[in-house]
Amino acid sequence: MLRFLVGFFLIISVIHTEQVFANTFVFTAIPDEDESKLRSRFDKVATYLTNQLDIEVKYIPVKSYGAAVTAFRNNQVQLAWFGGLSGVRARALVSGSTAIAQGVEDPKFQTYFIAHSSTGLKKSSNFPIMIAGKTFTFGSKGSTSGRLMPEFYIRENFSNSPNKIFSRVGFSGNHSRTISLVESGAFQIGATNFLVWKKNLAAGKIDTSKVAVIWETPSYPDYNWSIRGDVDKNFGSGLTERVKTALLNLKDPDLLASFPRKGFIPVSNADFQSIVTVGKQIGLIE
Repeated sequence: MLRFLVGFFLIISVIHTEQVFANTFVFTAIPDEDESKLRSRFDKVATYLTNQLDIEVKYIPVKSYGAAVTAFRNNQVQLAWFGGLSGVRARALVSGSTAIAQGVEDPKFQTYFIAHSSTGLKKSSNFPIMIAGKTFTFGSKGSTSGRLMPEFYIRENFSNSPNKIFSRVGFSGNHSRTISLVESGAFQIGATNFLVWKKNLAAGKIDTSKVAVIWETPSYPDYNWSIRGDVDKNFGSGLTERVKTALLNLKDPDLLASFPRKGFIPVSNADFQSIVTVGKQIGLIE
């Protein structure tokens, strides 16, 4: 009898947990900075969306860009703050999924190539050919600004793959770490998100006597909020539009500063066609 009762209550507990989760709208974000910063930012977003949508909204962290795409595909999350590349990949896996909002800065995003002072490299408007033969770190393997676009310009200017151009190639995992690795001299050159650079610079977290920007890429579309195509079916008609409206109406200066973004604007899947094209050219999109 005791075993029966224990088993019964375990089943009830699992059912209850599944019901609670089923009624919770869940989102994630690519881990482009360290986890503590992301949790502080997105827990506040979850609170904002809960109040705006009148449903429970929860943020869950993931360990990698690929994990964010997988969680979206498996319906573990219904909404995600993606980069351009990860957003394209995720939406292709879930029918009807759409990009619904992006930061004011995101249609004209940039990658900064940065160099340790020991290289002697200075900032130029021309692509820095002299980076050849040095050590180089990208950000995450799935990052638009930390991998896709810098690799595109490297291949375009050298007509070869990064492994053939640099003495050593690494992947830091996120933009803040890329800056730290180049500042410390662990890598001579790196590619980082321009907004993360500016944010850390403004906060006094970068020693410009040790690391500096040497080249800025042309602009391209990047970060976006993407939502699964079955959200209205599973959570109620009109929720997609309500989520979009809530994001576009997010005006809290402190919360926007943590992204950092001035605000959010509408966007569509078609706005990322250039990312699809570049991704196919260098083999990151099939």
